[in-house]
Amino acid sequence: MSSDSTHFQPRPLEVLRAMLDALDRDMLQLFARRMAVVGEIAVHKRENRVAIRDLKREREVLSDRSTRGEQLGLPGGIVESIFRQMLLASRDHQASLRAEVPLDIEPKSIAIIGGHGAMGSRLAQLFMDLGHVVMISDLDTKLRPAEAAAIADVVVISVPIEVTEEVIRDVGPHVRPGALLMDVTSVKSGPLDAMLEASGASVVGAHPMFGPGVHSLPGQRVVLCKGRGDEWYEWIRAMFAARGLIVTEASAEEHDRVMSVVQVLNHYQTQVLGLALSRLGIPMERTLAFTSPAYLLESYVTARHFAQSSKLYGAIEMRNPRLAEVTQVFQEAAQEIGDTLQAKDQDRFDAIFSEVTAFFGKFTEEALEQSRFLVDRLLELTAGREARR
Repeated sequence: MSSDSTHFQPRPLEVLRAMLDALDRDMLQLFARRMAVVGEIAVHKRENRVAIRDLKREREVLSDRSTRGEQLGLPGGIVESIFRQMLLASRDHQASLRAEVPLDIEPKSIAIIGGHGAMGSRLAQLFMDLGHVVMISDLDTKLRPAEAAAIADVVVISVPIEVTEEVIRDVGPHVRPGALLMDVTSVKSGPLDAMLEASGASVVGAHPMFGPGVHSLPGQRVVLCKGRGDEWYEWIRAMFAARGLIVTEASAEEHDRVMSVVQVLNHYQTQVLGLALSRLGIPMERTLAFTSPAYLLESYVTARHFAQSSKLYGAIEMRNPRLAEVTQVFQEAAQEIGDTLQAKDQDRFDAIFSEVTAFFGKFTEEALEQSRFLVDRLLELTAGREARR
């Protein structure tokens, strides 16, 4: 027998592809079986009022699966990324089965003023998912705001920031004393004061920390500011928690102070970056040919920002009472770093790094862990962009 006859002959490419297709179908069947078990878990959680998300359990799953993957010769980071997506799908499936919605919620009548807007529509769906009756009053509805406010148990003001206080003053006097009046704007001090002055009803200021286009609600945050009436405050807190939202409590003053960082400072630096990029004379597509994952992430965030409403962002920033303070601090910090770089002062640069590292503290560990997953996903997107070129 010749040596050629014993040489390994690779299987034809068509055969190998067919084998992969069959294996992928088997994996889909296993995934479907997994989701069926997730459905049973959702029933258990609803009956026993258990939260959908269990971060300790998720960390255990990710650690176990990546370790087992490595033992099988698979890259642990890739295995972790796959199971992060599976956990996300599991949470979404449990949410769709109303796992965090109590079985004994008493239905209320909810009037959403501005309910045909993006956020108003999202809130309407949230309350309907909980079994409440929702009434919509908007510019294109026959039901007028005052009429809706007079008959509803809960009145939600979800209109553009610049007209929020005006609408509150118009609607507030019509809200029944035993009802709840609530707004959902990004600034809290002014609207909360307006509600307290315009109505004798219970009052809560709310700020959903997510956009209306989010894929799912569990894990999203909402800030609540007490105004008047503990009973209604606890009720709305329980409703948001029942849909899987993480509730943060704050005074209106603290909310606006923190939002000056989370929103105003953040949006300001994004806008500065976008404006600088647009004026440097290098085409965006050309920069992407040289992109690192970090630059690509910044580019996505910046482009996403400018793809949205300038009127919305302008109102959020311009109406925050601490606008002048945060923009001045940003400008001073930018000047200091610019001067340090121009002077080629490595010692000063090191000191700035140390100062900021100390500020972030242990958050840096979480940032490294979570950003590793984001970088993996971004690399996939980069490959996809190149393939479409």
